[in-house]
This record gives sequence, C-alpha cells and structure tokens, in this order.
Amino acid sequence: MSINYVSASEAVKLIRSGQHVYIQGSTSIPEKLVEAMTERGNELRDVTLYSGFAVAKGEAPYCKEEYKESFIVDSFFVSNSVRKWINAGYGETTPCFLGEVPALFRSGIWKVDVALINCSEPNEDGFVSFGVSADVATSAVECADIVIAQINPNVPFSYGDAMIHVDRLAAAVRVDEPLVEVPTSAPTEKEIQIGNHIAELIPDGATLQIGVGGIPNAIIRALSDHRHLGLHTEAMTDGVLPLIEKGIIDNSEKVIMPGKSVASLALGSKELYRFMDGNKDIVMKDVAWTNDPFIIGQNPKVMSINSCLEIDLTGQICADSIGTRIYSGIGGQHDFVYGSSRSEGGKSFLAMLATTNKGENKIKPVLTPGAGVVTTRFQTHYVATEYGVVNLRGKSLPERARLLISIAAPQFREELERAAFERFGYSFSRLK
Repeated sequence: MSINYVSASEAVKLIRSGQHVYIQGSTSIPEKLVEAMTERGNELRDVTLYSGFAVAKGEAPYCKEEYKESFIVDSFFVSNSVRKWINAGYGETTPCFLGEVPALFRSGIWKVDVALINCSEPNEDGFVSFGVSADVATSAVECADIVIAQINPNVPFSYGDAMIHVDRLAAAVRVDEPLVEVPTSAPTEKEIQIGNHIAELIPDGATLQIGVGGIPNAIIRALSDHRHLGLHTEAMTDGVLPLIEKGIIDNSEKVIMPGKSVASLALGSKELYRFMDGNKDIVMKDVAWTNDPFIIGQNPKVMSINSCLEIDLTGQICADSIGTRIYSGIGGQHDFVYGSSRSEGGKSFLAMLATTNKGENKIKPVLTPGAGVVTTRFQTHYVATEYGVVNLRGKSLPERARLLISIAAPQFREELERAAFERFGYSFSRLK
C-alpha cells in the first residue's frame, strides 16, 4: 500500500488558527509534527492543543511565552512536557476521568479539528496502528476532520482499536525515531515491603490492573508464585512481561476477552515495544472501554492497584496535586477503584510510601489545602504503606483513623492520634 509522503512542515499547513488539535500521548508523542507546528507559531493564533497522559523527551516546544497567543494548552492529564507551563498560569487543565474523555470528544463538547498521531508502518490491508496509545487517540482520530500521521517503523503494530486505514490520513510524514523509553526501575526496600503486603492479598485467578512506578513493579515481582492471573489494565509496562512469558498471566479465568492481555496504553522499554509488535495476544482498546467500571466489574477478582500522593485520616485520597499545584491528573484510578468494587471478589489497593523524600508525613489529619480528592473516602478499600496494609471498607471514621495511624511512619503516629482525638473524641479513644 503506497502512501504519498510529505514533509512535516508541509503537513502542518493543514492546521489553521482557531482550530482544536489533539496530540497523541503515552510514549508516542508525534514530535516532528509538534515541532513543525510550533515553527508556525508566528502565523497561528488561538490554536487549542489537547494533551493527556504522556511521557515526553522534554518540555513541549510550544510552551514558551512567545507562543502564548498562538497555542492554548488544555491538558486533561498534566504530563512532564506541559507541567511547568500550566502551573505558571499559561496553560489550562480540565479535570475529568480518563475513561470519560472519549465521550467528551464524541459528544462534541470538546471539538477536534485535527489529530496528530504517531503510527506504525501499514500492514498488507493498508492499516496503520497507533501502537502504544489507543487510550483517547482512538476517539480523537474518529472525531477529527483532519488526521496527520507520522509513519514510524519504531511504532509497534498493535491490535484492537488502535488502527486507522491510510485512506483516512490527510497527510503522512516519514519518520524514523525511537519511542520514549520508560525503563523499569528496581524497587527500593520499602517498595518491596509494600509489594509483599499487597501480593499476599491477591488470589490466584485474579484480574490485574496495575499502575506505573516502583511500587507497582514491586507488586508484580512478588506475584511470581501466583497462577492463572489475567490482565485488564489502563497502562501496560515492562513489569508484566516476565509474568506473561512464564505463563503466570495466562488470562484463562477472565470473563472479558479471555486469553488476551488487555490495555489502553503502554510505556516501557524497547523490549516491551518489540513484544507488542504483531502480538495478537495483546489487545489495545479505547480507554472508554478498558476503563468502563461496568466492563471491569464483569471480570472476577479484579485487583486494582494504584498509587497516591497523600491520604487523610478519613480515607480521602489525593493523587493528582501537591496542594494547589496540579502534578498529574485523575486518570483511571477512580474507574478501576469503582470497577473492582463491582467485581466478585474484587479489591482495590491505594499504595504509597509513608513519607516523602524530605521525610514529611503523607498520612495527614486533613489533606493539604488545595489538594484534590481523586478517590473519595466511601470508595477507598485497602491502603498500603511499608508499615502494612489496612482495609477501610465498612469502617467508621474513627475506625479508619485508627487503622491508618497504624500504617503511618512511627514518628508521626502520636501527633496523628492527638488530631484524631480532637476530631472524633471518645469514639476514637475507646478504640484499641
């Protein structure tokens, strides 16, 4: 299937002032197209740029004061490429569940004129794949009037929803650049402790949703003796590869897409991308589908494992901000917390180290002023730190406080007890 390639500068001439442009994320930002678009900044005005979960090589080139009238950054998950720009007050962030972003596109609440994507080479039927990023790219491409693609041999050809026929492309640019790699870091001793706490509560035959970072990797390592696990997750990382290759993840007991590992996006090393390429046992799906709690809940024993930044004594979880400073986004945490609660035998885990890198307490009497609540206290199930794991489901507020204090860093427990007594009185002090 032949494609009429043009230069990046020629392709982005299709973008006009006042339009709304979606930029693909994950580890697959179409950097050449973004750079070429930015070079047109002096002739463009009021171009809204939608960005979501992404890992970029560096700060976005359009996040410069000289382009503040040219490009309006609207991020529904604040990534490293736009974080400083947004927190400086130049860009915007719109809070929403990641699983609901496709509906915002499809309903027209968020207009998409142009989609910039990074794709694999076409297969024999003329389809290219979005590779590591089906997530919201699927719906954005579906809704866009103009689709401009980088055709990149480094993008794996993945199956599922992340495909488009070359006839749908308004312009295509030949690019040969590796995807951003997110290597799996070795977990620390404290992260290993958290991983062991959680792994002990995960049964054989469970369906996993695992987040990104040191703690999830520690949990994955602790699952080596488990059997017949399934994968239905938002993000796929290198950590799951050993479990798939050893047959520990075989997806045999899933109800939804049995036999298939299901994800919405992927981020990892070249090894992961090579493993995905042409692998029909891995299916990349629209995030509106992967993150639908009513679909998630149909699988048995769903284990939702996510991280957080801080928690208060009633179980309110902050995972998107540090005080008033937006750090990331709501993402899919809520979707899977709720989905696991609908699953027979399901559990959700919110995990974090008990203290920050500066030694500050992360279990607090009340959340830091301005901190956002991503998971509400009536949804929080298990909470884990290196000091243990507690189950808050069905527990009163004083009971929750007592349990959370038991997994706080020891040096902060006395002041937390004083705060809990001031708040809950005798109903707290009578608990032992």
